Amino acid sequence: MALFNLWDQLKIQKTKIDNLFNTETMLPISEIKSDTIILKDGGIRAILKVDGVNLDLKNFDEQEILLEQYKRFLNWLSFPIQIIVRNNYLDLSKYLNYIWANLSKITNPTLKATWDGYLKFLQDIDSKQGLIFEKTFYIVVPFYDDDQNEKDIKKSRFSKLLNVLNAKDDVESIVERYRQFNKGKNMLDMRCNLISEWLNSIGINTDRMETGEIISLLFNYYNPLLHNAQSTLNK
Repeated sequence: MALFNLWDQLKIQKTKIDNLFNTETMLPISEIKSDTIILKDGGIRAILKVDGVNLDLKNFDEQEILLEQYKRFLNWLSFPIQIIVRNNYLDLSKYLNYIWANLSKITNPTLKATWDGYLKFLQDIDSKQGLIFEKTFYIVVPFYDDDQNEKDIKKSRFSKLLNVLNAKDDVESIVERYRQFNKGKNMLDMRCNLISEWLNSIGINTDRMETGEIISLLFNYYNPLLHNAQSTLNK
């Protein structure tokens, strides 16, 4: 009888540990809304998706001008940003479906045979995932209230860790976080607009990610295997 009681206690302790160290508790994110990430420590983040520029397609003078303007942009910044570069497998399923749907409309036998060979070539590449990658670029724009930032700096590392692991917020912390959100979102929007205007002026297009796009990006980032499995099922 004592053995069964011990086993039950071990199962209860294991459940508590699993609940403490699940994905929700380990992530510093409290909520995502209004195209903005709200962190558990009160900070907020926006994400800009940035188009890449192929310098190899530009002449030497154009390369020098673009690099010099980019240096000025970095020197102009009065707040920190995070630049993320991701290598993603290029999903050809939509393009393949488009070719397949239009292949039957081709009446010329020679042209149809050419496109049929092209389709088989792409299908072979698509079946061997990992042959074609595309780079995506993101800029994470942060904002902390000055008073809150000073408080966070003075906190010990252990206190900061406990804030991240605390998935169950009390009413007071939730209300305080919403106050900080409403106060800081305008400043965050202003920072995003300034960055977009500067980069657009030097020929680099930016687009602020919406709430659904942010959720999809984070889900794909933290669940890459599940995302790949879903992509395979959708083909």
